[in-house]
This record gives sequence, C-alpha cells and structure tokens, in this order.
Amino acid sequence: MSIDRGLARTRGGLLGRVFGALRRPEEEPVSEERLEQLEEALLRADVSVSLVDPVMLQVRDVVREGRARTMPKVLEAVGDALAAVFVDAPPRDAPRPRVTLVVGVNGSGKTTTAAKLAKRAKDAGGTPLLAAADTFRAAAIEQLERWARRVDVPVVSGRPEGDPAAVVFDAVRAAIARGNSEVIADTAGRLHTKAHLMEELGKIVRVAGRARQGAPDEVLLVLDGTQGQNAIVQAREFTRAADVTGLVVTKLDGTAKGGAVFAITDELKLPVRYVGVGEGADDLVPLDPRAYVAAMLGTDGRRPPATR
Repeated sequence: MSIDRGLARTRGGLLGRVFGALRRPEEEPVSEERLEQLEEALLRADVSVSLVDPVMLQVRDVVREGRARTMPKVLEAVGDALAAVFVDAPPRDAPRPRVTLVVGVNGSGKTTTAAKLAKRAKDAGGTPLLAAADTFRAAAIEQLERWARRVDVPVVSGRPEGDPAAVVFDAVRAAIARGNSEVIADTAGRLHTKAHLMEELGKIVRVAGRARQGAPDEVLLVLDGTQGQNAIVQAREFTRAADVTGLVVTKLDGTAKGGAVFAITDELKLPVRYVGVGEGADDLVPLDPRAYVAAMLGTDGRRPPATR
C-alpha cells in the first residue's frame, strides 16, 4: 500500500473539515473562517498545538502578503511548513553484519515491523537474519518465525522465558559466521512503565556490542500511529533505556491521526525512518517528507481537494 492510500482517513477528515461544501475550492478566496477551519482540522489530525500555532502564523503571513489566494495554495504553504519539521539524520555506516534492534511496546506492530524490515533488506539484495529476542512471550517468537517463513529469511530463536540478550548475541555471532549482511532483532515489549524491561533492553544493547564491536548500529522505536500523541509518553521511556536512532510509526492506515507523526518527531528530535500503511509484507515504506505531507493534505496535484 502506498503512503497516499495509507493516509486516506487522515486526508479525508482534514479536507472535509477545511472545504466543506465548497464547489470550487481552487477559485474561492481565502477567508478567516476557512483558516480557522484549517487550524481545527490540523489539531483534529493530531498535529500538536505547539506546531499548529507557528504554522498558522506563517500561513496567515503568506495569505496577507498575497502569496496564497485560494485554499489549495494555502495547503501548499502548510505542507512546506510541516515538511520542514522532519528530522534529517541518515543511518550511519556500519560494518557487516549491521545490527538493528527493534523496540517498542507490545501491540505497536514491533514484531511485524522487524519482519518487514528483513524483507526490504532481502529485496535490496541483502542477506538479513532475524532474531526472535522477545522471549517473554512465546507468541512473539512464534509470530516472528511465521513471518520469517513468509518472507523467506532465516531466524535465530530463543526458548520462552530465556535470556533475550543471549539470543541477540547468538544471532550476531551466527551472522558473522554465515556472512549475513545484517541482523534485525525483535525485542521484548511489555509495558514501558516497568523498570525491569528497560533494564533488560539496556542489557541487550550492551551484549550486542560484545558480539560485534560498535553494535547496535540502529535502534528503531516502533510507535502505534493510532495512539496519536499519546505515543510520545512511551517513546520517552524507551529513549532513556537505549540510544534510539530512529522511529517507525505504524498503523497509519487505520487512523485519522496521521498528523501525530509531526508532533512525535518534533518532540523527540528523532528521524522517522519508516511508516506502516497496511498489513502486507510490503506495507512498510521509507518516510519521504514531501510525499507524506502531499498525501495528508492532498497537494500532490493528482486530485482536487475532497469536498462534501
């Protein structure tokens, strides 16, 4: 699924509130009423107040100066402002095997994200190895093993209730021996408020470094997009336990809160590496800031703004 389709709910809700019953939105001049409706629509899409306020100040300046005389042009100005929020921090270079830890609470899409990342790596010509290090849940091990078969990627698993750090260590050492290009480890995801889980995550990070100096190379925090800005609370806990290098926001196809991505990256000052826009193996796509704002605001030129 594309970002455009994945953000259909967010886009439909936002544009419906902005344009209402306008018959010719490309011709009707901008009014203060329409700007207020736009502001409300952005807030309802879960773009934070701390972002909406400066964005709308900027937009009103653009309107006052005559640089945007219709609502479609106003949306383009909003898109420019929102695209600038995204953090640009490319993944660092790393020796083989590259080691990625996938972290997050249960139910965020963490396990499926690990498998989809492995498929992306394989499709790109790599030889990834999965590590089922969420040993606290037998179901998580079984789920990753099923996904591994589905995407045809090998997996190293531990026994239920075993040491998750040992699983990551074994997976990295196995990848070194076999010549795999990378290791993608699914880690435990019990409630982020439990201190022992955060301690366990810290241990995994340390042990990964013993298996291959400098590992992990990437720690991806998976956040459930349907949680909106509430996901920020979870994120703060994980960033304290591990050096999170990037974010994955999932389930955006099932929510009208796609604007929360801006609030999340702005609050955490972390890059959004991928967004999940469906349940298929290929429905994890790299974040393109311009494509994201165009899909959310309907400013890509392929369709007119939706009206009722």
